[in-house]
Amino acid sequence: MLRKRPDVLDLLVPLRRYARSLTRDSAQADDLVHDTLVRALERQGTLRPGTNLRTWLMTVLHNAFIDDQRRRKVEARYADALGHIVEEATPPAQEGHVRLAQVREAFGRLPAEQREALHLVTIEGLAYQEAADVLGIPIGTLMSRLGRARAALRTIESGSASRPPAPEEEARAAPRLRVVDGGAGPARAS
Repeated sequence: MLRKRPDVLDLLVPLRRYARSLTRDSAQADDLVHDTLVRALERQGTLRPGTNLRTWLMTVLHNAFIDDQRRRKVEARYADALGHIVEEATPPAQEGHVRLAQVREAFGRLPAEQREALHLVTIEGLAYQEAADVLGIPIGTLMSRLGRARAALRTIESGSASRPPAPEEEARAAPRLRVVDGGAGPARAS
């Protein structure tokens, strides 16, 4: 059976999901996807034959998000004051909704780098190398970010914390590793 090459329209849902994960706002996510598609059209000549369209569009989206974040920081430096928007949430009555809200909150509290990596691999289903390419980082860095993100979420699941640990707490709690057999693999230090 022949698989057709994915069309941009087929990729709108994953693009929007990733944009929403990055921005945490539906309207901003829609704007980000729109900006991504405009950039992709402007740069379609740079798309090499055989390039994975999904990975390429996710990379364009990620770069558009980073550019927007940088622009916002510059604007904030010159602004007199920033308004903070506080979302009021009504806790859901059903246990499943409560649990989902806890997971979303925990996911939202993760550092941006960990949240981006976890989203691309677990929600979008990208391979580690594809996710690393989208983020423009080495695969080892991606795997480190994934490990830290998953560990933070596991602490919530086990009930040992109501929030993911802060990076400095995580660094203190992390076991030290030593190299055994000339670098054949990590082993726990005693």
